[in-house]
Amino acid sequence: MGVTARRLWRWAVAVWVVLVAVAGGLTLWLRDAAEPRGPYVWERAGPTTAVPSPPEGWESACTTPTPNEDGPVDRLCVFSSR
Repeated sequence: MGVTARRLWRWAVAVWVVLVAVAGGLTLWLRDAAEPRGPYVWERAGPTTAVPSPPEGWESACTTPTPNEDGPVDRLCVFSSR
């Protein structure tokens, strides 16, 4: 590498470092500006936000998994409240 190529490489690295620093600062500044200001409160959980229990007879509604050579397979059942 010649002297000019080395200088060009150093300039490229310096410009890249400055761009990364400016982009990071701009990202933090914009993120802070987008957050709402005001009192922070915990979300209150009540009986309306509880997870419903599965319907009656759900064991027979789901298919029985067939075990493979690694052992039993878990099963997933999806129920809709509509």
